[in-house]
Amino acid sequence: MIIAIIIGMALVTMIPRIIPAFIVDKLQFRDWVNRWLAAIPYAALGALIFPGILSVIPEQPLIGLLGGAAAVLLAYLGLNVILVVIGAILTVFLLTM
Repeated sequence: MIIAIIIGMALVTMIPRIIPAFIVDKLQFRDWVNRWLAAIPYAALGALIFPGILSVIPEQPLIGLLGGAAAVLLAYLGLNVILVVIGAILTVFLLTM
């Protein structure tokens, strides 16, 4: 019985993930839909990162915001991702000294 439950749960999980992979290539979306879909990763990433920025030091959220601003500035300058992360960490570290 447990094996049947595991197989059933695997199918229920796998089917909704596999079907879009085969269908998306055959669909043609309007331009505004493509632009909207292209923005989803950035929105999701921002939603995941921004609460962490505010909670670097919970009683001083400005330090996290300044670290995030440093990361945005360094990324805007076109630096490597590792350098952007190091720059943000150094900014927060220097502000907390």
